[in-house]
Amino acid sequence: MTRLKDLEKRLMKVPEFREEYAQADEEFALIEALVRARTAARLTQAELARRLGTTESAAARLEGGAVSPSIATLRRYAEATGTRLTVALVPVDN
Repeated sequence: MTRLKDLEKRLMKVPEFREEYAQADEEFALIEALVRARTAARLTQAELARRLGTTESAAARLEGGAVSPSIATLRRYAEATGTRLTVALVPVDN
């Protein structure tokens, strides 16, 4: 049986996989940051939705990664959770 770490190590040698993996990792990091901000603010998704002026299902889709939020949406989310949005462009490691 192949161990997960061994499989990951083999797949990371494939450039296409490595690129997709990095992109997915960034998306998961954003989702994690959203959920952490909401929970630190002690808000339910329903309370967050009210602050955003949207539905609970829309807030759930946002935190579930089902949508790609705009900067404006992320700013509203930050305001609703008492946080500040920052965006950074960083050099690519080659």
